[in-house]
Amino acid sequence: MSLSVIVLAAGQGTRMKSELPKVLHKISGLPMIHYTIKTAQSISDDVTVVLFHQADRIEKEITENFDNVKFKLQDHENYPGTGGAVMNIEPKHERVLVLNGDMPLVTPDSLKPLLEKEGDIVMSVFDLDDPSGYGRVVVEDGEVQAIVEEKDCTEDQKRIKTVNAGVYIFKKEVLDRYLPLLGNDNAQSEYYLTDIIKMAREEKRHILPVWVEEEAFKGVNSRYDLAHAEEMMQARIKERWMRSGVTMHLPSTIYIDSRAEFIGECTLDNGVTIHGESLIVNSHIKSHSVIEDAEIKNSSCGPMARIRPGSLLEDTHIGNFVEVKKSRLKGVKAGHLSYLGDAHIEEGTNIGAGTITCNYDGINKYETKIGKNVFIGSDTQLIAPVTIEDNVMIAAGTTVTDDVKEGALAISRTPQKIVERFFHRFFKKAQK
Repeated sequence: MSLSVIVLAAGQGTRMKSELPKVLHKISGLPMIHYTIKTAQSISDDVTVVLFHQADRIEKEITENFDNVKFKLQDHENYPGTGGAVMNIEPKHERVLVLNGDMPLVTPDSLKPLLEKEGDIVMSVFDLDDPSGYGRVVVEDGEVQAIVEEKDCTEDQKRIKTVNAGVYIFKKEVLDRYLPLLGNDNAQSEYYLTDIIKMAREEKRHILPVWVEEEAFKGVNSRYDLAHAEEMMQARIKERWMRSGVTMHLPSTIYIDSRAEFIGECTLDNGVTIHGESLIVNSHIKSHSVIEDAEIKNSSCGPMARIRPGSLLEDTHIGNFVEVKKSRLKGVKAGHLSYLGDAHIEEGTNIGAGTITCNYDGINKYETKIGKNVFIGSDTQLIAPVTIEDNVMIAAGTTVTDDVKEGALAISRTPQKIVERFFHRFFKKAQK
């Protein structure tokens, strides 16, 4: 499509009350600016991001994740405001879409009605039951006549429910004509993009309104807005995956990262959390389990299990209160109360309750290798680096410090001592 896109991301976002730039606050695992740029690049080969506040930090985040994005540093000292942000940009195409970096819910589909309209200016609007606090958009005979700030509205204009959604498409020649004419004679001493609407209307330009859904064009200006936007993003993510065949029990209690993927028949029970670029294939994630940047294939996890980054589980059962970190388990059973870190465990192996791979000596981390058909008794400590070969038994309560060869039994226990009648003597003495 012959369309250039300008993304406004120069604002300080003071209402977020954070040192982190507003557009880098995350929604469902990604900074909100990611969603805007992804949408922009899906409809245009000419995307420019306007920066000012913490510009280097935002540019670094974008360039590490996207190619072919141009950047413009706003001259905020001399030309603050949305109008100033768009100045001195040379769009490649004759139509220019202006998006906001703090609108993560905008999608190509939600922009389609704007893109299909032909006018000198096309602007997004929506209706509010209570438009208090918003400027009103006056529409007559199918065209925008004016944008009136609430403090300047007449009583009749205050009854208008149509407000500005903040996304525009300008003809390039419209920007070329009116941007140099913008002034900053207002309370904020800023250059406003909306003033172009007024000047264009005075010269009888065609300014077409397009009614859009408020949800898609919601801006994020506070932590409350951030939470609300994430709720809506989560609803989208979960709807998508449920329509693709994923079963979710009480989906409102489930969190799914926007980068997660599901293949085949998967089930998520209530309270499940899926973080990062996790891949779940034909698996059941049980209540209140947490999966972080891990692959789960033909397996079950939980309830209340934690699978940490770098883990791969295949044909494996992980039970309650089991934590797995950066480990590969294939055909393994670990029913409960264990920590398996930096481990490689083969099929047919059973991990008893309370088993720990002691993988960290305070400086370095080491690997534990466990072969096939190994039976590890409860309350076992495996001091890495250590290798347990196939068909081995580890007795309950053993601390394994050396490699165990195929077919062997490893046992390490303090000899049991029995003191006859100790109970009676002890408490008889205590009663004196």
